Amino acid sequence: MSSENGPERGGAQDAPPEQLALIRETVRKAKTPRAKPRTWRGAALAKELPVARVLVDKGVLHLDRYFDYAVPEELDADAQPGVRVRVRFGAGRHRVRDGRREGGGLIDGFLVDRLAESDYAGPLAALAQVVSPERILDEELLGLVRAVADRYAGSVADVLQLAVPPRNARAEKRASPQPLPAPPVPEPGPWARYEQGAAFVAALASGGAPRAVWNALPGPRWTEELARAVAATLASGRGALAVLPDGRAVARVDAALTALLGEGRHAVLTADAGPEKRYAQWLAVRRGAVKAVIGTRAAMFAPVRDLGLVALWDDGDDSHSEPHAPQPHAREVLLLRAAQDRCAFLLGGWSCTVEAAQLVETGWARPLVATREQVREAAPLVRTVGDHDLARDEAARAARLPTLAWQTVREGLRHGPVLVQVPRRGYVPRMACAACRTPARCRHCSGPLEGQESASALRCGWCGREESAWHCPECGAFRLRAQIVGARRTAEELGRAFPAVPVRTSGREHVLDTVSDTPALVVSTPGAEPVAEGGYAAALLLDGWAMLGRPDLRAGEDALRRWLAAAALVRPQSAGGTVVAIAEPTLRPVQALVRWDPAGHALRELAERAELGFPPVSRMAAVSGPPEAVTGFLDAVELPREAEVLGPVPLPVTAAGRPRRVGAPPPGEHWERALVRVPTGRGAALAGALKAAQAARTARGSDTAVWVRIDPPDIG
Repeated sequence: MSSENGPERGGAQDAPPEQLALIRETVRKAKTPRAKPRTWRGAALAKELPVARVLVDKGVLHLDRYFDYAVPEELDADAQPGVRVRVRFGAGRHRVRDGRREGGGLIDGFLVDRLAESDYAGPLAALAQVVSPERILDEELLGLVRAVADRYAGSVADVLQLAVPPRNARAEKRASPQPLPAPPVPEPGPWARYEQGAAFVAALASGGAPRAVWNALPGPRWTEELARAVAATLASGRGALAVLPDGRAVARVDAALTALLGEGRHAVLTADAGPEKRYAQWLAVRRGAVKAVIGTRAAMFAPVRDLGLVALWDDGDDSHSEPHAPQPHAREVLLLRAAQDRCAFLLGGWSCTVEAAQLVETGWARPLVATREQVREAAPLVRTVGDHDLARDEAARAARLPTLAWQTVREGLRHGPVLVQVPRRGYVPRMACAACRTPARCRHCSGPLEGQESASALRCGWCGREESAWHCPECGAFRLRAQIVGARRTAEELGRAFPAVPVRTSGREHVLDTVSDTPALVVSTPGAEPVAEGGYAAALLLDGWAMLGRPDLRAGEDALRRWLAAAALVRPQSAGGTVVAIAEPTLRPVQALVRWDPAGHALRELAERAELGFPPVSRMAAVSGPPEAVTGFLDAVELPREAEVLGPVPLPVTAAGRPRRVGAPPPGEHWERALVRVPTGRGAALAGALKAAQAARTARGSDTAVWVRIDPPDIG
């Protein structure tokens, strides 16, 4: 009802006289008017420690420091170190009213410390709000975040966004479960297969801090071995953290831990869990209710209490490298945690990276390996087919697979599933001249020509134009061959060759987790291989040259890692397991696969890196951007005197519509990249110099982007 039609109900004019008197008396007795929230103009400050030191959520480098704010008396109880707060940022120095700086926009932050007085001589703005009294950030986590930021020339705010998940109010209101008592010391179990395996578990259970590089035996028992290492650490009364490359690996270790320890003793931190469940699990760890954590890349910052073990599985996997600034690698973060908390360290995998080999070579970690007899007992038989074998093979000329591969598939299907690893997804991603093998290129944009599943014409992978009259510019031939055949085309060919056998594919579009032990052909791209019940009867590793021929420093190491990951899913040689690799047998990675010797291959790679001065025997940074910006940046930065600049060189132009890799230029832009390397021990000086130069650029408001990445995984 409007005021024109009648008096409003519930107004002050309708209140009884005694109620109005009560309101007047309440206002009269109030000593000071209530301050306006989020500005606190005229509000009294906290009597003790009235200054709050805040880390604001601004990822720009020139603001990578703490800012002081005044603590209103009404926020005194909740404004404790570690809580989330909101503050006004960007207020002008001259916008002061009643002794408080005002203006600026509201921004999130963390309260780091409470002080009696500020180093800043001028008036302070007040804390706008304490978002939650939950103390999220402690000194240990803040120290780790600062160390990672310094290691990768980034800002603390950027690393903190990676370390602390977004707040969820409903999860925060729920109480975490009560911590369980320490479990009993587990038996070594499958660790007894390794020379020092039982001693490693015993050292963890006794409260020791052993550091080991673990070359796992092929087969599915690595999950149980990792679970027993975590259980032994929990038995000593300490916490444990294990980081795995993907959700499928996390699920397998989760099942192994549950079977060994039961429910409620560990938390799982993955992005697939959803924001509420993930934050609830993270809070349970932060509050000390759970002392064991397994998860994917983001779990490397999990705030585990009394940390006794950090473990990482398959450190060569690309997913361990964070794509967001400052792009830390999980291995390096866990190495920092092992040094900071003086805890045990376990780096495991079927393969061995050059960085892992360096840890052993320098004596920082000990090798945790099995005897050659145990390796031969657990590994499948590995056979190779090279170019000379293909040239003499009549079947290989007419079909894609040589006779040995067909025979292996036919024999394997009699006993179980057969795995076929294909380097590329899709149908026919790359075509080449049948006579001289020159790659087929588009006449308009020089992009790669691709075969289509339902058309006879070729299509450019960059601009999308069709090509129906291609001929080789080198030799004039008109015939084409598949330079790289994709997973779908391989599945189609195998389906025609074995019509009575089901064919299943696993790749980016649809990744299978497990397959049954019935005969089937499983075509998979690297990293998407499902686990077969009882193991695969055989495996084919196709187009080995496609992985070995990549123009990258890690091509051989990465190819061997992917081959070993697939071969480890095959039954042992004693059970008839056979692996056929279509690759030149004289190459070093192929020989390491045949001998199942990843550690030896990594040590030889490390020796070559030492001669060339490439990581990990040196520290390296990549500086990329438009040519003028890169040149100006390198001229302005004060590099250490030992620094050596390689380049700059042009980067490949990203085609429109193509996925953009981390650090790649925007579509259509021409960028350059320079590599800066320094000897071991000067990495901190290099990172500090690059961070200072980048902070100076951002402070000047430079519009041109320059990307700085410490220890880039793709050196080229």
